[in-house]
Amino acid sequence: MISEKLGAAINDQVNKEWWSAGIYKAIEAYYSSNDLPGLANYFNIQALEELSHGEKLFEYMLEVGAKVELKPFPEIKGDYSSALDAAQYALDHEKLVTSLINDLMTLAKEENDHAAQIMLQWFVTEQVEEVASAQQLASDLKVVEGDGRGLLMVDREMGQRSFAAPE
Repeated sequence: MISEKLGAAINDQVNKEWWSAGIYKAIEAYYSSNDLPGLANYFNIQALEELSHGEKLFEYMLEVGAKVELKPFPEIKGDYSSALDAAQYALDHEKLVTSLINDLMTLAKEENDHAAQIMLQWFVTEQVEEVASAQQLASDLKVVEGDGRGLLMVDREMGQRSFAAPE
């Protein structure tokens, strides 16, 4: 049985994951409107991943009999000064999500909820990959900043990414 406190915290994370999907859809739209379909693809995949992360938490909440409450999202930024600015915004957001997941794990430990800890371990591991991926993209865009040919190369590389639903 999940505690009310932990259930409320995981419920908040469900909402934050789906808010994250909205952020990534806005970044996708930015890149798309700037004729960078590969980078748009990258962020479409990111949005799909965040939706699936929210779904994973949502299903867990239902399994443990906790209340799920969907809430309005905070405002979503949709304009960026450059390709690098958008990628840096995404990296900063992934770092925020990592801190939120870590806080959830800490709470699950404090509540002595072993099932929640096992479920959250997947997210802890996933966030290492998410931050590394976002860091690499921001680094690549920083290297090619101001070089249109370099930007096109990064864009083409990001266009190769495909979505794989988490297990």
